[in-house]
This record gives sequence, C-alpha cells and structure tokens, in this order.
Amino acid sequence: MNQTTITTTGNNSFAHSSNNNWLSHSAKMWFLVTVFGQWVFAFYVAMFYGGASLEGDFAKWNKVMPHGYIAGDTIGNIAVGMHLLLALVVLIGGPLQLIPQIRKLAPRFHRINGRIYILTALVLSVGGLFMVWTRGVAGGDIGKYSISLNAILIIVFASLAVYFAIKRDIKTHRRWAIRLFIVMGGVWFFRIGLMLWLMIHQAPVGFDPKTFEGPFLTFLGFAQYLIPLAVAQLYFKASDSNNNQNKIIMSVALTLLTLAMAGGIFSASMGMWLPRI
Repeated sequence: MNQTTITTTGNNSFAHSSNNNWLSHSAKMWFLVTVFGQWVFAFYVAMFYGGASLEGDFAKWNKVMPHGYIAGDTIGNIAVGMHLLLALVVLIGGPLQLIPQIRKLAPRFHRINGRIYILTALVLSVGGLFMVWTRGVAGGDIGKYSISLNAILIIVFASLAVYFAIKRDIKTHRRWAIRLFIVMGGVWFFRIGLMLWLMIHQAPVGFDPKTFEGPFLTFLGFAQYLIPLAVAQLYFKASDSNNNQNKIIMSVALTLLTLAMAGGIFSASMGMWLPRI
C-alpha cells in the first residue's frame, strides 16, 4: 500500500466519521427539542386538567376536549381522568428511556421505568380506543380511524419492543422503542403540526374550525405519526449506510424538520397551552 492509498483511506475514514457525527448531532437536537416540547405539553395537561379537577370544575375539560366530561357518566369520566393521568406518566417517563447515559448508569431504573412505560402505553391505547368509539372525537369518523390506527400501532410496537428486549437483541429493541416513542406522541405531533400550519397561514386553511373537519385535518390525522415514523426509518437507513451523501442529506433534512417542529412548539405553547393555565 503506497502513501497515496493510505492518505485516501484516511481521508475517507475521517469524512465517514465526521458525517456520522453530524447525523448523531442532528438526531440529538431533534430529541432535545421533542422532549422540551412534550414536557411543556405535560406541564399544561397537569395544570389545566389537574387544576380543574382540584377545583371540582370537571366541565372545564370540555373547553378543550369534546365530550371530556359528561354529567352522570361516572365510568366514562373516570376513564378520561385516568387517561390524562397516565398521559403524564408517558410524557415524562418516555424520554428517559431513550437517554443512553441513564441506560448505562441506572440500568435498574431503565428496566423498571421501561415496564411502567410499556404497561401505561398499552392501557392508554386500549383506553383511547374505548373513548373514541364510545364518546366520539372531533373530526368525525376519519378522526376515529386515525386515532384507532395510532392505538393499534402503539400495541404492536410495544409488543415488539418487549419481544426484542427478551431476545437480548438490543439494537432492534431500541429501534422499536423509538418507534413506540413516536406513536405515543401522536397527539402531541398533531397539536404542533396544526399550530405550525396556522402560524404559517394565519388562518384555518383547509378545514372548518367550527366542525373541525376538512382535508388538512384528514391528512394531519394520519400524518401525525406516519411522517415521523417514515423519518425515523430513513434515519435508521442512513445510520446503517456507508454512503456519506445519504448521511449528509439525512442530517440536513432532520435539522430542517427540527426547526419546523420548534416553530410548532412555540406556536402551540404561546397560542394554546400557556394561555390556558
């Protein structure tokens, strides 16, 4: 091997390492922005719904959640209340499962929190199906179908994450855990997507704000989890690829998506969540 070959090989190795770093940094930035946005949402859920509950003003739920509280429907109201409480568990505990330092330094916490997260995810998905098909949902039948598909994906992904953990296939387990984290955030992705759309257009374009129906909401009902899942799959492919161009393209795309997501978080926080607290 001559000096030129050694130099070329060294440069290629450096470029590959550099592109891997950019891809890793863009993924970390996406995760940090996502966690920040979800914890702001969790704060809002705790303060708005929890505050109304402590005041005994359960009817206040209906200002945000259609049919959230129905007088006389004790079982249904308890189901909604438990759903909101468990949502806080996954919003706070879910991101902790994906932090490598916690997995490494506190493996016992990772296992216990993981079991709680999986169990809560399954309960929420079943409870969500119950509420959607017994109480209805904004957006009509299309909304029912999109939320039902979301719930089914949660059950499937949770089961696969557990299966590969038992098989000790840690890499595959982590990827299914990431997919589970994404579909568990479907409601959150819907809200920041909607608020980003409204911020861009400064008007309810593509849907009727009174009936909460229209082509854009039909699209967003499924896109809220299918698009992030598609992005995750492309990220996994880029991570496994030896093609530096694929890694660069994915890094740029993920950075742009993170910026768009940050805009949606800002709009949702300032226009929807914080004013209601």
